[in-house]
Amino acid sequence: MISGPPAAGKGTQCEKIVKKFGLIHISAGDLLRAEVNAGTESGKLAAEYMNKGQLVPNQVVVDMVKHRLAQPDVQEQGWLLDGYPRSADQAAAILEEGIHPDVFLLIQVPDDSLIERVVGRRMDPQTGQIYHLTFKPPPRDTLDRLIQRSDDTEEKARARLEVHAGNVASVLDYYQDCLVEIDGSQDIKAVGSAIEDVLDTFQQSNSLEEFQHELAANTA
Repeated sequence: MISGPPAAGKGTQCEKIVKKFGLIHISAGDLLRAEVNAGTESGKLAAEYMNKGQLVPNQVVVDMVKHRLAQPDVQEQGWLLDGYPRSADQAAAILEEGIHPDVFLLIQVPDDSLIERVVGRRMDPQTGQIYHLTFKPPPRDTLDRLIQRSDDTEEKARARLEVHAGNVASVLDYYQDCLVEIDGSQDIKAVGSAIEDVLDTFQQSNSLEEFQHELAANTA
C-alpha cells in the first residue's frame, strides 16, 4: 500500500514502483469508476448511491477491491494499492477480508512545501503540459496562456491536506507492523531510490521480522 498527501509525488512513484517491480497498480477511485462504467453488479449498486449524491458504502468498495485482488494477474504479479483505505472503517473491513500489505509506504512532506508545490502549478491549456513557476519554469512564450486550476489555491490545498492527515491518522494503527515512512521532500529520484531500497530489502528478507530488523538497522 502507498499513501501520501496531495502534491507529494505519489503518482510518479507509483509509476516507478509498477515499472521496477511489476506490480499491478490498483486505485480504489479508478476501480470504482471502472466498475460503474462496466455495469457490474457492484458498479450498479455504487452508481445508485453516487446518483443520489451519497457516499458509496464501505462494503461495496471493499468487495470491488477484494474481487480485483483475486484476479489472476494480481495473484501472479502482486499488487500496489494506492490511497486506500482512507478510514479506520475501511481498514478494518479489508482486514476482515484477509487483505493486508507486506509494506505500507507513507510519503511524508512538510505542509508548507506541499503548499508551495500546489500554488505554483500552472497548466498550458493547448498542450496539457504542467509546469511550476519555481521548480519547472514554463517557456516564456507560453506564460500568457497558462492557467491555474481552481483548486490550486492555498486555502483549498490546506483543506485537502487536513483531510489527508485525518485519513492517514485513522488507519496507521492497522499497519504499524509494516509501516515505512519515506521523506518526500527530497527530489524525485531520491524518493524513488528510497522506496526501491525498502522494497528490495523486503524481497530479500526471509520474514517480516527480518525485514523490520534490517530496516531499523539501515535507518539507525
